[in-house]
Amino acid sequence: MKYSESIEVNLPREQVAALLKDPGNMAGWQKGFVAMEQLTGVPGEAGSTAKLDYAFGKRTMSMTETLVSSDWPDSWVATYEAGGVWNRQENRLVAVSAEVTRWESDCEFQFSGIPMKLMGWLMPGAFRKQTRAYMADFKSFAETGEAVKA
Repeated sequence: MKYSESIEVNLPREQVAALLKDPGNMAGWQKGFVAMEQLTGVPGEAGSTAKLDYAFGKRTMSMTETLVSSDWPDSWVATYEAGGVWNRQENRLVAVSAEVTRWESDCEFQFSGIPMKLMGWLMPGAFRKQTRAYMADFKSFAETGEAVKA
């Protein structure tokens, strides 16, 4: 499954890039985010890996992030793997004007195992909806400085 999403943030590109690149900001815009543990490499550099932990009510989830390429603030590509789901995100930051930045993300999902394949087939919109929600929450966090409510 593949799709693209984008959102305009009312901040200069360099500021948007700095907010996105800093793992300390993740709890401010990713509902459910608990912790990040660097596994290999230098944070923010291509080839590095990290473990990301999330909590959604009584359910917890861990995923491995691999930074495939990093050309900040222009673009970066990362993969995420967790429980039968592999996700690749190609991201770009485009300066619409001196004060507006468009975050573009091309997403690809692959599923393994019968339960996750069924979920991908029956509920493809759920993945796109989650991407839109994270982008909207980032926009709100970036523009107001206020963390999203879980």
